[in-house]
Amino acid sequence: MTDTTSAPAGRRAGFVAPRLSGTVRIVGAGLLGASIGHALRTKGVDVVLTDASPAQLRLAVDYGAGRLPAEDDSPSLIVVAVPPDVTADVIQAELERFPHAVVTDVASVKLEPFRTLRARGVDLARYIGSHPLAGRERGGAISARADLFIGRPWVVCRDEETKASDLALVEALALDVGAMPLEMTPEEHDRSVALTSHVPQVVASLLAGRLADAEEGALRLAGQGVRDTTRIAASAPELWVQILGANAAPVVEILDALASDLGEISDALRQPGAPGARRIVAETIRQGNDGVERLPGKHGQNQRFESLVVMVDDTAGQLGRLFGELGELGVNVEDLRLEHSPGAQFGLAEISVDPAALHGAITGLQERGWRIAGSTND
Repeated sequence: MTDTTSAPAGRRAGFVAPRLSGTVRIVGAGLLGASIGHALRTKGVDVVLTDASPAQLRLAVDYGAGRLPAEDDSPSLIVVAVPPDVTADVIQAELERFPHAVVTDVASVKLEPFRTLRARGVDLARYIGSHPLAGRERGGAISARADLFIGRPWVVCRDEETKASDLALVEALALDVGAMPLEMTPEEHDRSVALTSHVPQVVASLLAGRLADAEEGALRLAGQGVRDTTRIAASAPELWVQILGANAAPVVEILDALASDLGEISDALRQPGAPGARRIVAETIRQGNDGVERLPGKHGQNQRFESLVVMVDDTAGQLGRLFGELGELGVNVEDLRLEHSPGAQFGLAEISVDPAALHGAITGLQERGWRIAGSTND
C-alpha cells in the first residue's frame, strides 16, 4: 500500500512543474484547504496540513491532501482556510509563528479580517488576503477535489505594503491549482461577492423555505426552474451566519433594493389589469434578461450558445451514446443540464452548443432516432 501521509504526489504523464517552491502550510483541512492540498500535491508540492479537529486532519491526510506537520517545517507560503469568525486570529498566529513566510487566507469576506488585524496593530506586510470563487454544497475533507479551482477566479487583495515577490507567491498558488488570479481591493471584493454570492444565497434560502410546508402534490410538479433557483439553499447555516454577519453592510444594501423591486411587482400583480401594471411585469422580466446576458460564459467569455433538449431513455449507456453520436456529428457539447420527470422512464438533456452547430445537431440526432423536445430555434 502506498503511504499517502508523506510521499509527494506522483508525477503523471504531461506533468507541469509548479510555480511554487518549498513547503506550503495549509491551516484548515476542510473542503477548500484539502482541495488546495490535493491540487498542489498533483504538482509535486510539499503540503503540510493542520486543523483544530484531529479527526478532520487525519481524514484529509488519509485522502492524500498533504502530510502532518514536522518540528522543522519552514513554509514559504501559509494558506489559512478556517471559518470566518476565527480567520483573523489564525492569520495573526501564523504571522507570529513563521516570521519568514507569506500568509494568505481564502475566507469569503476580505475587509473584516483586514480591519480586525490592523486595529490590533499586527504587521500585515507579509499578509495578502485572497479568495477562490469555488466551492460545493457539501463540505469537509471527504468532499475535497483537486480540480475544484480549475478555471475559477481567485481574487488577490494587495495593498501599498505588498512586496512584488510576496504577491507573486499568492498568484503562483492560484495558477498552480488552475485558477485565474484577479486583483481587487478588499472593499471591491466584498461588494462584488455580496451581489454575486451572498445575496443569491439569501434569496435561494428564502425561496426554498417556502417549499418546506408545501403540499406534496405541488412538490411533484417541481421542474428544473425551482431546482436551479434553490440549489445553493442546501448550504451549511453555521457557515453562512458568519459570512453574512461579516459582510452585512453591502448585503443589506442590495437586499433593501431587492425588497423595493419585489414590492413594486407585487403591487402591479395585485391589479394586473391596471394601467401600467403589465409594463412593470414586462420590465422586470426584461431587466432579468439583460442581467443574465452580462454573466460571463464558458472560460469567462461572453460567447453565447444555443440549446437543444433531447429526450433520453432512463437506461444504462444512453448518455454515453448521445455524446458519442454528437461527437460523430462534429458537435462540441459546451454545457449540459439534466432533468428527470417524476414517474417518467426518461430524462431531458439540455445541451448547449455553438449556434452554428445547432441545426446540424438537431437534424443529425433526429436521423439517428433521437427525440428532440425543443430548442432555442423553436
